[in-house]
Amino acid sequence: MKTSEIKELSTPDLLERIDTERSMLVRMKLNHAITPLDNPKKLREAKLTIARLLTELRKRELDKKSNS
Repeated sequence: MKTSEIKELSTPDLLERIDTERSMLVRMKLNHAITPLDNPKKLREAKLTIARLLTELRKRELDKKSNS
């Protein structure tokens, strides 16, 4: 997911997407432990997506505090 797409999401959508991505990452890790994934780089991409989502969420929190 690109940064521009993440910025377009509303905060509730962002929280929902974080939960979804985390559950997908856990599922991929379990599947990878049993049988190797076709493309193990997807694990890294999932982690980076979660980090991008969390970064945008934190940025919004800080902007909200500074504007108050």
